[in-house]
Parts: sequence; structure tokens; C-alpha cells
Amino acid sequence: MKRIVIFVLIGILLLGGAAILFARGGSGTASVHEGMVRGTVWVANEEGNSLTAIDAATQRVVTTLTGVAGPHNIQVAPDGRSVWAISGHDNQAIAIDTSTYKLLGTAPTGHHPAHIILSPDGRTAYVTNAEDNTVSAIDTANFQTKATITVGDYPHGLRPSPDGRWVYVANMQDTTVSVIDTTSNQRVADIEVGLSPVQVAFSPDGATAYVSLNAENAVGRIDVAGRTLTGKVQVGVGPVQVFVSPNNETLLVANQGTPEQPSTTVSFVETAGLSVVKTVETGQGAHGVTIDPTGRHAYVTNIYGDDLAVLDLAERRVVATLPMGAAPNGVSFTPNAPASAGTTEIALLVPSQTDIDAHGEESTHGEEDAHTDQP
Repeated sequence: MKRIVIFVLIGILLLGGAAILFARGGSGTASVHEGMVRGTVWVANEEGNSLTAIDAATQRVVTTLTGVAGPHNIQVAPDGRSVWAISGHDNQAIAIDTSTYKLLGTAPTGHHPAHIILSPDGRTAYVTNAEDNTVSAIDTANFQTKATITVGDYPHGLRPSPDGRWVYVANMQDTTVSVIDTTSNQRVADIEVGLSPVQVAFSPDGATAYVSLNAENAVGRIDVAGRTLTGKVQVGVGPVQVFVSPNNETLLVANQGTPEQPSTTVSFVETAGLSVVKTVETGQGAHGVTIDPTGRHAYVTNIYGDDLAVLDLAERRVVATLPMGAAPNGVSFTPNAPASAGTTEIALLVPSQTDIDAHGEESTHGEEDAHTDQP
């Protein structure tokens, strides 16, 4: 009889502990949270030299691709068939087939590439080259550089307008956002916005753009037609990435802070009134942010906490926290479900740009990759 009582008590304690763990999102999975959508979340682990693919429906890591030196940013192609990242160490852009997790090819960039984005039609990749004050336009079909565009001082984040006509570039050591005309791949304007612009985001209708002003702890609003700054709002300390919800009602701002004094929040900004309506704790050094196309969940990389926070936008709270590699940075979402990897780790054989240059090649196509299981 005593044994039965003890077993019952242990069971109650275990169930209670599990309930607390799931409620806090500390289990590393949000499968108990209702409304998870189908898709794949991709994360660039800059100091981990790796890319992580996560099943959005189950909130479980599918696999991690190693061998990418210093990936700062990542972007899934509009059709979801490839994912693109930059190697800050090797000054190159790389593309990976999302159905096989194999290298499709590489392309040279300028010095210290930071962010990569693809045009809405998927035909061109744009990369900011911070040390060169340029943006590279790369043909995604053949990995050849189509244009090198001079912009402002130390370009960092960039995003295309929804119609693909413009690319806005945040010049981090400047006070401007550069405007690139994608029909000519030329800079056509510079918009004065404020101190240390880091990243930009467009509203879904393309009428408005937003820019994080890191040194001002603020976000600026830009009228796209007039190419003028129309307002600012104070957010958290050290804002970095920004993203607008599909319904155009909310702008999310990831507040990173510094390594010495990390910020831990994401600001919810109401776009209609340009005001902060909610501040949510997400983790140490909130950096990258993206929202799934349904507008149900957002994904935030915590660069100093080495994890990814999953936000429920309706409830405005974190519903899961998933461990990532070292210094998770860029994050991107595709509605395509992840392909089965069959292994927890895949070692990509990415040739360095130095080796490619030594052979006199401008770009290269991928070869077979090594698969290794990790506990």
C-alpha cells in the first residue's frame, strides 16, 4: 500500500513539473501550444559557424548544417526551394537546396558581407558589403555578380519593397538609408533618418518603411513615395532588426543592447499611431526577428543567450525557447515544411573564396556533403 501511495505522489509531482515546464516554454518545444503553423525556420549561428533548420509545426530542430564560416544573416528564397547565407569570414554568399540540404553554389561578395536578401521574384540576391560601402547584386541562376552598387557608409541591413522595385539599405555608420532602383541596379537616393541605422522593414502595401536607429534607441518611419522621415518612436536599448506583421498593424523591434549590458526585449509598435503598446521579454540580446505569413507567430534570435524565442503575436508572450548554436543572428521563415534530414548534423563542404580565386573561378557549384550523427 505504501509503495502505491509513493508512486502516485511521484507521478503527481512529475506531471506538475512537466506542466510548469511546458507553460514556461522551457522544454525546447511548443508542440503543446495551439495554432503552430507549417513551415521551416532557418537560423544563422554566427559564432557556431552553422545554420539550423527548425520544423515550425513541432518546434523541433530538424538538422544543423556546419561548415559555414561566420554566417551573419540568412534568407529563404521566395519559393522556399533554396536558402541563402553569407560567410563573413570568407566574403562569399552560399546557397543550399532545402530539399536535400546540399550546397547549390557560392558567389564572391565584397569585404565584410553582413546581410543577404532575395528579390521577390527570386532572381537576384543582394548583399551588403560593410567595409566596401557597396551592395552586390548576384544572379541566383548562375551565381555571377550582375552589379556592385555604391551606397552609404558601412551598409548593414537591407530589404526589398514588396513589389520588388526598390531595395532599401541601412548605412550603419551613417545617418541615411540608401535607395536602390532594382530595374537599373543603381542607387537613386539617400534618405536622412538618424543615428546608426541598422535594418529596415517595409509595410505589406509598400507605402511605408521603418528603420531601426541603434544609437538613438528608436525606430524611424519613412514615407516611401516622398522618401522622407515622417516620425520616430523610442523603443528599447540598441534596436537591431525590425519586421512588420502581415496585417500591417504591428511592427516588431528586437532590442539587442550590448555584450556588457544586453537588452532582453522585443517592442510591439502599433503602426497606426507609431507607439509602443507592449514590451515582451524574449532573452539575452534580442537580435533577429521574422514573422510567419499567417501572422500567428514571430521568431526572435537571442544573440547573447544562444537561443530562439517563439512569440505568439495574439497573446503577446513567449511560448517556447529553443537552444541554438553560438550567437544566433539572422532568422528567416518559409511556409514549406522541412525535408527529412535523417541526421542531426550535416557538414557542408564549402570551398573558401581564397581557394576559388586561386583557381580563377568567379563562382562555384556545390559538391557532396558529409553527414554525421550527433547525440
